Amino acid sequence: MALRSTVYRADLTVSDLDRHVYSQHALTLARHPSETEERLMVRLLAFALHADEALAFGRGLSTEGEPDLWKRDDTGTIDLWIDVGLPDEKDIRKACGRARKVVVFAYGARRVEAWWNEHSAGLARLSNLSVLTLAGAGADALPGLAARSMVLTCTIQEGHVWLANDRETIELLPVRRI
Repeated sequence: MALRSTVYRADLTVSDLDRHVYSQHALTLARHPSETEERLMVRLLAFALHADEALAFGRGLSTEGEPDLWKRDDTGTIDLWIDVGLPDEKDIRKACGRARKVVVFAYGARRVEAWWNEHSAGLARLSNLSVLTLAGAGADALPGLAARSMVLTCTIQEGHVWLANDRETIELLPVRRI
């Protein structure tokens, strides 16, 4: 019998002072059985950093060739493609060919540096790609905010991100590599 996804619900309030976006979102996230809470929370963070009514979660880890999040225009063209993790360079190039803008949120402490060192030269040639990395105490604390039912507030100012629930606030500083 196959394991089922675990459903998480998040009421997310976003105050993005950098983009002048102030919004509330009732989100439903499905956590694939092979997905960690850390990855789930990085997907949620990626949503908060690009909050938009048209931004949607992809079908998940079991679906190849689809992003973790994406935004399409009215014609179906992909405006924004967001991948979370350490994707293969070939997959990133494909995404850059399909979308106007691609963002990769790389996370995972020591693995991020090794991945970046291996792929940075090839990725730097892709003009519509941005790579953000998460590391440090804030990134390590992200899974601690995960709950099946969450009420979260995200404040973004001058590149700093504060993500809070009713018990704690964590500060993140995503590093833009390209």
